[in-house]
Amino acid sequence: MMTTRFSKGLRARPLEARADIEKSVIWFLTDRRAAKDDEIEAFPEICLTFVYPKQKIYLSISGQASASRDTMRARSLWNKKQQVWWPGGPNDPNVLVIRFNPKRAEIWDGPASSAVAACEFAKARATGKKPNLGEKRKSTVKLKRLRN
Repeated sequence: MMTTRFSKGLRARPLEARADIEKSVIWFLTDRRAAKDDEIEAFPEICLTFVYPKQKIYLSISGQASASRDTMRARSLWNKKQQVWWPGGPNDPNVLVIRFNPKRAEIWDGPASSAVAACEFAKARATGKKPNLGEKRKSTVKLKRLRN
């Protein structure tokens, strides 16, 4: 999920992330009619969240974003799934590219078993004690650019 800020608060929506590890950038294709470009221009600091439910892993990445009309980059990110949204292909005038430069990442992992977690929550409600959910970790990492 990509969370942006606008004058009335925050807005989150799912987008397909395309990581470029060598350049330390995450790319997205978006539609100019959805106003993400206006929100990013006004408030370029955004947050991405990723959830891996089976492993109970949650990742949050904060950083700076910019949106532009970049037909060459859109072409490099294009796949057949996008054709549904933009019949004109990467040259469609509504296709925008979002460039996201990560600055900080946090990851949480918790108990892998939902059954164990449910049992612990029930026990906690009955006893008033905190649930024992096993090992839980939160790590925060300040990211540095690998290359320009």
